[in-house]
Amino acid sequence: MIFQGLPNILNSGFHTKHRHKAVALRRLYHLLFSPSQNVKIEKKSNFSEQRWKPDLFRSAQKGGSMSKLVYAKEKEYHIGVSAGEVGRYVILPGDPGRCEKIARHFDNPVKIAQNREYTTYTGYLDGEKVSVVSTGIGGPSASIAVEELVHCGADTFIRVGTSGGMQKEVLGGDLVIATGAIRFEGTTKEYAPIEYPAVPDFDVVAALKEASEELGYRHHLGVVQCKDNFYGQHSPDSMPVADELNSKWKAWIACGALASEMESAALFIVGSVRRVRTGSVMLVIANQTRRELGLEDPQVYDTEAAVVTAVEAKRKLIKKDRTSAAEKEGLALPVIPSSRSGILW
Repeated sequence: MIFQGLPNILNSGFHTKHRHKAVALRRLYHLLFSPSQNVKIEKKSNFSEQRWKPDLFRSAQKGGSMSKLVYAKEKEYHIGVSAGEVGRYVILPGDPGRCEKIARHFDNPVKIAQNREYTTYTGYLDGEKVSVVSTGIGGPSASIAVEELVHCGADTFIRVGTSGGMQKEVLGGDLVIATGAIRFEGTTKEYAPIEYPAVPDFDVVAALKEASEELGYRHHLGVVQCKDNFYGQHSPDSMPVADELNSKWKAWIACGALASEMESAALFIVGSVRRVRTGSVMLVIANQTRRELGLEDPQVYDTEAAVVTAVEAKRKLIKKDRTSAAEKEGLALPVIPSSRSGILW
């Protein structure tokens, strides 16, 4: 047996020339041939006891506290709120500084928490509890916010933020309502295969479109590009992967991508996985495509149009949800048939 020669090897010059290997071999020898040593080997817990339990996730979807599995005790670890402190309808700006401004559109807004990049206000719209929670910049922090808000019972999210135009007809000051997002970021790869599309909820998109039309804001509906590296877009030639960045940017423009931003892909994918409703409306602050073409490039930084659009969309969703709930309970008023050319429709 090879182990019978271990003592000779350990006592030879091998010990001095290969000290680390010798120490490892000596420990192995004593483990195998010194039963008198009190060597304790901790029994690993049964894998079946550690497996993910779908019931816990389902309870979280219904407002239960899946967060108990991850760090938090009474409040969510990152956003610092608990169930009951936020509404099911949430507006998600990136900038914490925008939260108070957005909360002014609520009735009786109250600041609930502020931790790291996450600031939370809760108030009411048409008698329904609603909240605004900042996400910080990028997919990782946005996904954390949505995950923890879902733990607290939220189920309808609208991102409000800024973006850069990509098509020459998209001007600074316009709104972009995302109907899908290019997943050129890393967060969503830990949720779903790259082939799975990042798309918002249809009802949320419809509410945003209707709101922007009623408010008279110039807007566009289409695909947005999401990234992790802001300067990968604005200074691509300074990056070692410049060829890839430039070629993909040109391809996305050729495919019709409207604007570039950093959070919608994560929001949409988390929404799909957690079975909650999501949508995005962004202000276009400028358009580098127009600038590169030598066209006028107006720059607008006031996000109020996007905020008002999101608030009005929330009102529409609240109204629709109440009507749907009433119909399910048999409380809806009967529809009176209308006549057209003597025929009832």
